[in-house]
Amino acid sequence: MSTPRLEIDLGKIEQNTRTLVERLARRNISVTGVTKASLGSPEIARAMLSGGAIALGDSRIENIEAMRRAKISAPMTLIRCPMLSQVERVVLNADVSFNTEVEVIGALSAAAQKAGTTHAVVLMVELGDLREGIMPCDIESTVRETLQFPNIELRGIATNLACRSGVKPDARNMAELSAIAVSIEGIFGLTLAIVSGGNSANIPWVLGGEETGRINDLRLGEALLLGREPLHRQAIDGLHTDAITLVAEVIESKVKPSQPWGEIGQSAFGPTPPAAGRGDTEQAIFALGRQDTDPDGLSSGDGIELLGASSDHLIADCGGRHLRVGTEITFQLNYSALMRAMTSPFVAKVTRDNCGDIPVVAKLPAEGNAHFSLEASPSSPEPQRAS
Repeated sequence: MSTPRLEIDLGKIEQNTRTLVERLARRNISVTGVTKASLGSPEIARAMLSGGAIALGDSRIENIEAMRRAKISAPMTLIRCPMLSQVERVVLNADVSFNTEVEVIGALSAAAQKAGTTHAVVLMVELGDLREGIMPCDIESTVRETLQFPNIELRGIATNLACRSGVKPDARNMAELSAIAVSIEGIFGLTLAIVSGGNSANIPWVLGGEETGRINDLRLGEALLLGREPLHRQAIDGLHTDAITLVAEVIESKVKPSQPWGEIGQSAFGPTPPAAGRGDTEQAIFALGRQDTDPDGLSSGDGIELLGASSDHLIADCGGRHLRVGTEITFQLNYSALMRAMTSPFVAKVTRDNCGDIPVVAKLPAEGNAHFSLEASPSSPEPQRAS
């Protein structure tokens, strides 16, 4: 089977989703499954929906369009603020979009009128992480302007934390979001259907027993795909952390010094810290690089220590073991490594279906937005696995 490849267990993603959906339901919170890290994979989207996610969220309209072409009819939200150049596509394919700019909402209104449809918006509120969001002092005026646009429905408010600055969702900022929701409802005499508290970083807060207030939705990607929360990358109890793994193949295996020699300048990717002096090492090179994934987001349980990477090579100390050329090693990924591997056309995507774990190969088209199409994997000799 081709390497490098992502091995994706759809059953485990479905189980992760179901587990969190059931736990969050006890707190009156529903789950929107976020597909952006999976490049809008229809197969992964269906696994999330089968696990109980009530809607799907993605940051790219191209991914939403691909899921629509795959006949996924679930409610879909564009969770990055729309570009003015894409408002027509947004109203045709996304049921809801997250917004912070009145100008963009006006353009969505015009596009919705032209298309003869109504588009729902959720207003993002800035609560400290300093990515997107309307300042709390400006939310009332933004709501007032939004309500004046024809063919626009104000569906709710939301916030995003822990993505840019690492600000943790906690009792204080979640209570502030709830208070803003209550204030809007009181001032304007309406009910906000969605009060979305954030992403997978909210899991420790909500499962820690804090009062959830008006929060009734979380947008989960990393927790469903990797079974971890983003604040400390800790495994979430009861979830699979190996639903998606990355397999790479050894292309060189030699004993080499641990220290380079010659006059040292910058590497291909900037300054490089000095190598640790550890004498000669069993060094392996994998056919995988920064063009394929984020090497800093990879880990292996096989006693392998990653030493560095270039565009196309991943170098590792094998801990005294000699790995033969052709050996395959499985790595676990963090969110950054997963996202970059999913978008690389050089990394094959192999899924296991929900009916007997039948391997199928997800082939990427040569042109256009890369998405999954399933094809039965041809039989071939099994590659050597490290023992």
